[in-house]
Amino acid sequence: MGQATDKAGSVALTPRIYAACLAAYNAGVLHGAWIPVEDEAQVWSAIARMLQASPQPAAEEFAIHDHEDFCGLEIAEYASVARVVEIAGFLRAHGRLGALVLAEVGGDLAAANTALEGQYRGCFSSLADCVQALTEETVDIPKALRGYIDYDAMARDARLNGEVFTVETAHDEVHVFWVC
Repeated sequence: MGQATDKAGSVALTPRIYAACLAAYNAGVLHGAWIPVEDEAQVWSAIARMLQASPQPAAEEFAIHDHEDFCGLEIAEYASVARVVEIAGFLRAHGRLGALVLAEVGGDLAAANTALEGQYRGCFSSLADCVQALTEETVDIPKALRGYIDYDAMARDARLNGEVFTVETAHDEVHVFWVC
């Protein structure tokens, strides 16, 4: 039985954080737990259990000292649990492609969702190939002129004008998003 994959062929993700007890850390003791990030209540419950098991009495504070399966996205040491859960859910839904889009739009989950759900043009071997496909779908180009069209220049102009953005998931695997 194989694992589920996303649009970009990524394996299904299971984001986790390592929550460390700050009282123990400040006392020179490493105490924490790897916590799967599923929902907010579950994460808070796991953090509370970790703090209760601390070798330091009355431990109350924690920090995120590590994370995995966030596809290269950085999770801040003091990121809110709500934000971490939101990002993890987004990544489970959209995988590595979602992470790349989220990074491209500066961490804005609403903008990343909009891009993936409403602005996604598809996967091409280059932006020029996308521009060529769109041009040929929408314009009747006389056969005698087809060799004179510079799709690379059109693609460059579209990128420079802010009309598109792209994310690469592999060599010759360019995901294209229309901004306008």
